[in-house]
Amino acid sequence: VQLVESGGGSVQSGGSLRLSCTASGATFSINHISCMAWFQQAQGKEREGVSVIYNDGSTTYADSVKGRFTISQNNAKKTVYLEMDNLKPEDTAMYSCATVAGWGTSCPSNILQRDRDFGYWGQGTQVTVSS
Repeated sequence: VQLVESGGGSVQSGGSLRLSCTASGATFSINHISCMAWFQQAQGKEREGVSVIYNDGSTTYADSVKGRFTISQNNAKKTVYLEMDNLKPEDTAMYSCATVAGWGTSCPSNILQRDRDFGYWGQGTQVTVSS
């Protein structure tokens, strides 16, 4: 499974960006995606979970982005989106998407705190927010 992100860039505080992540590759795994998520990693900091969308459409967000970020998916296009509004300088980071995919896989409710459970990762897209 390959994941390709797009949509990063530089914006001023209060601005918006929309990230996209499209999955492709092994058909069997692509058709058994348990969840897709976005992670952020700021320079010098550990990677943190931002948001996850499960195969039933339910979502979870990190407290730091609740009310500002919205995750959604287009199952037909195997694409997940992250709409980021009211961006703040502290949102500056490399954003990567990840997925748990394959027969028999599952995503627990605390999957955002378990980045090692994700078997597939994209290369990341940089988001920079200036004050």
